[in-house]
Amino acid sequence: MSSLVLPRSSYAILFSLAGVVYVIGLFVPLMDNDSAHHANIALRMYQTGDYIHLIDKGNDYLDKPHLHFWLSAQSYHVFGVTGFAYKFPSFVFTVLGTYSTYCLGKSLFHKEAGLLSALIVSTAFAYMLANNDVRMDAILTASIAFATWQLVDWLNTRRLVNVAGAAIALALGFSTKGHIAVFTPLVSVFFYMLYKRDWKSVYHKHVPVMILLFFLFISPVVYCYYIQYDLHPEKIIRGRSNVSGVEFILWKQSFERFEGDSFGSDAKNDYFFFLHSFLWAFAPWSILAFIAFVNRIKQFRTRSAEWLTTGTFATMMVLISVSGFKLPHYLNIIFPIAAVMVASHLLRVQNQERPQRHTAVIQMIVCFLLFIAAAIINLWAFPVSNVAVVAGLIVFITAGWLLFGSSKSRFEKIVAGSAFTALLVFYLLNANFYPQLLQYQAGNELAPLVVKNIGAKNMYFQEGETSWSLNFYSNTLHQNFHDSLIDTRKKIWLATNNERFEQLTEMYRFGKIYSHIDFEITRLEGKFINPETRTEASRRMLIAEVLGRK
Repeated sequence: MSSLVLPRSSYAILFSLAGVVYVIGLFVPLMDNDSAHHANIALRMYQTGDYIHLIDKGNDYLDKPHLHFWLSAQSYHVFGVTGFAYKFPSFVFTVLGTYSTYCLGKSLFHKEAGLLSALIVSTAFAYMLANNDVRMDAILTASIAFATWQLVDWLNTRRLVNVAGAAIALALGFSTKGHIAVFTPLVSVFFYMLYKRDWKSVYHKHVPVMILLFFLFISPVVYCYYIQYDLHPEKIIRGRSNVSGVEFILWKQSFERFEGDSFGSDAKNDYFFFLHSFLWAFAPWSILAFIAFVNRIKQFRTRSAEWLTTGTFATMMVLISVSGFKLPHYLNIIFPIAAVMVASHLLRVQNQERPQRHTAVIQMIVCFLLFIAAAIINLWAFPVSNVAVVAGLIVFITAGWLLFGSSKSRFEKIVAGSAFTALLVFYLLNANFYPQLLQYQAGNELAPLVVKNIGAKNMYFQEGETSWSLNFYSNTLHQNFHDSLIDTRKKIWLATNNERFEQLTEMYRFGKIYSHIDFEITRLEGKFINPETRTEASRRMLIAEVLGRK
């Protein structure tokens, strides 16, 4: 039986194209700072065999739990120390998260809603980005989607398998990024029970079992925090001694991030930060998500639609908006429920002429803007020159022709066209833009030279300088340079930048010097994007042979 919105052939084409886009992203080099930084924490685990202590540049890392680093380190054992190995666990979890979103949509509505939800979430911009610039987000989002699905199914069926599934999912999320992974699914469940008027579930005999299993599954992480911190009260962490790791991970971690004092103040007073960030992060579906939300609010009193997606979307959006620390990728946690909300909205309006026209206009404008942005990036800023990229583009265009040829109605073209546009744009980003952009990240470009001509163990960084990508791709841990190294008569190569190098020439004699243009590519600006002023906006990373003191 064909789908109500898209034929099965369209789903097959779009999910296949999504698979291509995601797999290409696995081979894009790691970006400084967070992605390569986290990869280096896992690299230390891999090199030392110490999976208990989280260490960053030789110091205790009291910020995020262990799971992401454990998975990456184990992946290094299987695939070697590569960017692919670091990203692969997140890719596996993304598949799980997409499937969980499908199951959640199916549980709340029906199979068609599930398929459409999975398509929407897998083609959302920041969801795809989380598999390229890999942090904790893909694993966290997947765990939240998995937990929400399992909890909803448990409320509907009371099966023990869902009790175990929910406990595992909540523990996976908690072991990745703390309380937010537990709080978000519980908010969803609260609104679902409120909608169903099902308060007896709170006192069900399965609930203590679920809680017990959850604490059992998170015990390895808690135990590691106990060993690293509670057994060493003498350690000075963030200027304080007697820091309890158990108290931090079970209570303080998310609250410190919510207050923002220990993590900086990114967009601290911009209470609309996540509203405008959502526009690009959930593109091309973001405007439809806001429309779906407003329509759901209008239906709230009549109980004509479930409250889970609406209540979770509103609660989490408000919660993260008033937090003291804000970054766009924090939005990823609401993508699965936002996808289900948009899917149910599209299914509801597919046979209504006026909403269908409005949806068509909105999505055509969004897709047009995405095409314009893609053209600027891939024709002017970083022109496509690789034959393989062009060949892939031809394959995408052919798939798009087949896709639209099989679409029988305007509404099918709206939905399929939105998903196809997102995938085509991100194909160009993964296959062309990011590979070219990362040529301006000196660390990954200089790493092969370091391994071949210098020897990674002979490389030291000037105090205050870091290049996580240089460390990772040379398979070595960060080492700070200090003057006393001169007396050891070891081979010393000093990594710094051209702006600070002149000061060093007054103190030391240098031999060979290797350099490469360098820019902080995760913070793009107009001057760098413009090919004519790109060099002016960049600095150079230098790796210089230290011969001795002057």
